[in-house]
Amino acid sequence: MYNDKIITVEQALSKIKSNDVIVTGLGGSEAREILSKLHTIADTVKNVRVTTCLPMNNADYFMDPQYKDSFTMDGWFYTGPIRKAHKNGNISYIPNHLHLAGVKRLHHVKPNIYMGNATPPDKHGFVSLSLGNTYEKRMLEASDIVILEINPKLPRTLGDLEVHVNDIDYFVQVDYDIPELPDAEPNEKDLKIGSYIAQFINDGDCIQLGIGGIPNAVAASLMDKKDLGVHTEMLTTGLMKLAKAGVVTGKKKTLHRGKMVATFALGTKELYDFIDDNPSCLFLDGNYVNDPYVVGQNDNQVSINTTIEIDLTGQCCSESIGSVQFSGTGGQADTAIGAQNAKNGRSFITLYSTAMVKNKKTGEREEISKIVPQLKQGAYVTLSRNDVDYVVTEYGVAALRGTNIKERVERLINIAHPKFREQLRKDAKEFGIIY
Repeated sequence: MYNDKIITVEQALSKIKSNDVIVTGLGGSEAREILSKLHTIADTVKNVRVTTCLPMNNADYFMDPQYKDSFTMDGWFYTGPIRKAHKNGNISYIPNHLHLAGVKRLHHVKPNIYMGNATPPDKHGFVSLSLGNTYEKRMLEASDIVILEINPKLPRTLGDLEVHVNDIDYFVQVDYDIPELPDAEPNEKDLKIGSYIAQFINDGDCIQLGIGGIPNAVAASLMDKKDLGVHTEMLTTGLMKLAKAGVVTGKKKTLHRGKMVATFALGTKELYDFIDDNPSCLFLDGNYVNDPYVVGQNDNQVSINTTIEIDLTGQCCSESIGSVQFSGTGGQADTAIGAQNAKNGRSFITLYSTAMVKNKKTGEREEISKIVPQLKQGAYVTLSRNDVDYVVTEYGVAALRGTNIKERVERLINIAHPKFREQLRKDAKEFGIIY
């Protein structure tokens, strides 16, 4: 039956009609070959809506403005290509907490086509959705037509992402390299932040890490810990290194003991080789993995995420520059709230104390504080001040849980860059935050 369902990319494109709603997989799970040629049918379709999350490729259908009447993109999480193409006018962000992204989207609109990628079928006729199941299987089951690109280079992962060939309509055989996320080398600030957080991590804790230099530095700072567990949205190269070093065993976990639980993986080839047919890695539905109630069932759960800027009361903007969408809420609130629901759980929000930005008047780059009296005009609050626990910069740790506004102001100023502290204190009084 598998061979009977094999079609070409061109035949797959012929299945798409005007006004169709298409959903593709997250990150490395997107249907790269089909989407890279989607613009070739622009003359025959109108108003095709493509829903994406963390897309890795610069496909012409959304990058080139000449196709905007034929294709629109709705994104759960922006990346560089989407940010660049946003000005074209046919791209829009879907506000979401990641554990509810698929559920709430289906409440709004039913997809006509799901397209993603998967491994070749095993001897029992099951393909693996490989790099994740954040929403993929849920959308696959809800779609009228399912098209999967079968790539032998994908790792066969285990969990709740196996699908039988009987439940797939069409297969396109491909052989492209899996998109990789380079292992960012931590800088001096990253290592300082990592060392601060490591002091709060105990043997046997259960860890969630995000993307970037700071999370990588945190992982590197945990090499002397024992029997850590993993319950995370994204399985990263840093977490893989901890597992390879014997630091992550999952022996002390209260939920899915001995398993590294995640909803998707994105990283280096070494990571993909590690998760291939690895029974210690469990990829489950994002609606389950990221549910704060589920996260909170892990005793000693620790959540570590990054933010763009934070105001003096604790509001975190982690997804926009002012009102311009930069990334997405993702699972930040899911995991931060979930960790604090856990017995002895902790949540960390990390950021550099400053950033270099271009002055609009002079055109020169200048250093600004990322701890601010007020968020930029139009900035979106990713994590409410009610849900912030620890905040960490290269200047230290501010414990905010249960504190009042005056205490928060003082603690956050104490971890701001020294040259901005006096002005921050003056601004806090001028704006009536404290008296």
